Amino acid sequence: MNTPQSIPFIPEGPQPLVRDIAPGGAYPVEHLGPLRPAVEAVQARTQAPVAIPAASALAVASLAVQGFADVETLGGKRPVSLYALTIARSGERKSSCDGPLMAALREFEQDQSDAQREDVTRWQNAHALWKGERDQILIEARKGKGEKKTAARADLEALGAEPAAPPSGDRTASEPTFEGLTRLYATGQPSLGIFSDEGGQFLGGHAMNSENRQKTLAALNDLWQGNPIRRTRAGDGHAALYGRRLAVHLMVQPSVARAFMADPMAADTGFLPRFLICEPPSTIGSRLHRAGDRSGDALETFGNRLRSILDTQLPMDAVTRALSPWLLPLSPEARSGLIVFANEVEAEQAPGGTLAHITGYASKAAEQAARIAGVLTLWRSLDAPVVTGDDMGHGITLARYYLSEALRLADAAQVSQDIDRAEALRKWLLESWPHAEVMTRDIVRLGPNALRESPKARAALGLLERHGWLAPLPPGEMVRGAARAEAWRICRDT
Repeated sequence: MNTPQSIPFIPEGPQPLVRDIAPGGAYPVEHLGPLRPAVEAVQARTQAPVAIPAASALAVASLAVQGFADVETLGGKRPVSLYALTIARSGERKSSCDGPLMAALREFEQDQSDAQREDVTRWQNAHALWKGERDQILIEARKGKGEKKTAARADLEALGAEPAAPPSGDRTASEPTFEGLTRLYATGQPSLGIFSDEGGQFLGGHAMNSENRQKTLAALNDLWQGNPIRRTRAGDGHAALYGRRLAVHLMVQPSVARAFMADPMAADTGFLPRFLICEPPSTIGSRLHRAGDRSGDALETFGNRLRSILDTQLPMDAVTRALSPWLLPLSPEARSGLIVFANEVEAEQAPGGTLAHITGYASKAAEQAARIAGVLTLWRSLDAPVVTGDDMGHGITLARYYLSEALRLADAAQVSQDIDRAEALRKWLLESWPHAEVMTRDIVRLGPNALRESPKARAALGLLERHGWLAPLPPGEMVRGAARAEAWRICRDT
């Protein structure tokens, strides 16, 4: 009896190249601790994916508390600074989610700007008097010798240092260059955030162009670690700024995110693995208005707490403005839970494990859990003595969600890159290649630059074959005067 044979699927004509991305899991909103009511209030008001306001709340809470304490991790003391990358297409109401959660911060910055104007006037007057006295001392010194110069030196020392300009009250920037960020740290607040609901402007801006990208990524990596900012430039000399903290939340379009995640420099430098990344499923088409918006109380409570933290004096040096955050330790239960999670993730990074190809993200998962737990703890109370087991449980669950998103999106970025290469080959074959057949060596020798390696060329040829743009020829088929072991006929859609 003959057994049925499987018949391979052959497309009826060439098919479009499609990027298939597996859907993500549900956001564990119940593990946002004290941030949950505000996040659910924004989600109810906007009907946007809950992951969007969740990332906004985590990021702004991180900005608020990062200057006060560092958290204990399995690798030592670390900042509670969080970097978040939220991927959502146009129309997902990213700005509508971000706005209510940032409102108290924007109000605080406006109040600081108003107060600074008065401080600037007083500083300008004091500086003018200081400069006038200094100039007069120097004039007298030039007229005399010996004792007069000695007296002038004493007068200059008595005059004191030049009055410092009042620091900027800004806590956020949307698309700073490395130089601009360094200047803001030097003349402004030691705790800052890069927040943008149009994050493509930052990722595609001057700070991330080919000339500046490496130094920008290195600087942001250092800030995530809590390292000092070091800058050396001709004319300015060398400068180091200690005790600075940075939180980041970038909202970007999927096309921008795919390109950035496929950039080897962003991954190889460890920049992307420092981010809590997510791309929630769209809710467009299901956002029906509901009667009775009851989100006001939760958002008012969130805003009041945010303003209270921002109004609290940061622990910093009066002259250098360097932060001196205290250590927030882990309770025994929190440490025990974190160890179990860290070991679980470590085991999955072994060859053949589910996380073996995203070790950059996986190796930081336990630290991300501790940072998130630290943010939740400090948001509840800046005087909290320890991270509790409950808050660590929240941090671990959220870190696990973001790790699963990184796994899913890293695979999607690779698929996207493969599709892009296949599309480049398709266009080249249809528009530039003069023959009806093609071989792998043709691509490697003459094809698009990105495919001048056999593995990449074969991967692109395979995709085009599966989508009906190439038909494999039988081994030994005559192609351009010789029998070929492997070749394809180009299928044109016209």
